[in-house]
Amino acid sequence: MKFQPRRILLLAITIALLSACGSKKDVVYFQDAALSGLETQVKESRSSTRFKVDDLISIFVSTLDPEASAPFNLFRGTQEAGIRPEQVDYLVDKEGEIDFPVIGKLKVVGLTPEELRVKLTESLADYLKDPIINIRLKNFTVTVLGEVNRPGTYLVNGEQITIFEALGLASDMTIKGMRKNVLVVREFDGTKVYYRIDLTSNKAAESPVYYLTQNDVVYVEPNKSAITSSALDNRASITVSIVTALITSTVLLITRN
Repeated sequence: MKFQPRRILLLAITIALLSACGSKKDVVYFQDAALSGLETQVKESRSSTRFKVDDLISIFVSTLDPEASAPFNLFRGTQEAGIRPEQVDYLVDKEGEIDFPVIGKLKVVGLTPEELRVKLTESLADYLKDPIINIRLKNFTVTVLGEVNRPGTYLVNGEQITIFEALGLASDMTIKGMRKNVLVVREFDGTKVYYRIDLTSNKAAESPVYYLTQNDVVYVEPNKSAITSSALDNRASITVSIVTALITSTVLLITRN
């Protein structure tokens, strides 16, 4: 049988195109994520930061008498040359507690900063008169993934951030992002909660995930155009690789014959 390199090459290209067909299942995240049915519970905390395990909290107590409040503020090192030492922050442990000076263990998980402020004020009533307590969540981050211009994890300044502000940190969606089906992944009582929001709707602000909480993940799913483009790029890459290998093999066969 006569050696026919053209037919072999054509057959190889056909196989490459068929084997490289891409689809939604190849590129979309969280495909098996079912909505958890916790919408009611999530709505209760939609606009408030609530402390979670592994949160890092800054707490500073002050009064008119600095010496009286000093035992309730921890610092690393000593003051030198007028430079104030670094304040020690509090890590929420696996039991949802922090170890506060003098008072001891305090349950903080699930509390808002204001609720913790009230709780501390009551606990310090026997030691201080009219304390001023400043509380700040130090590791408030949100992660934005998918069809955005700058995907990544972002540190939030303040106690709340909207989903639009988070997308702004990521330089907005690309033109290929699905604006009607944005997914927010949130941890609620130790369980992952999946919730979708239509950002084209004027009711988006009523969504329980319009205000994000710490460690939320926002995922912008690619539209059909982006998925098709990804599939074509994949097919082209595989086809070029296979064709290159076959051309090399064909040349070797011809030269040997």
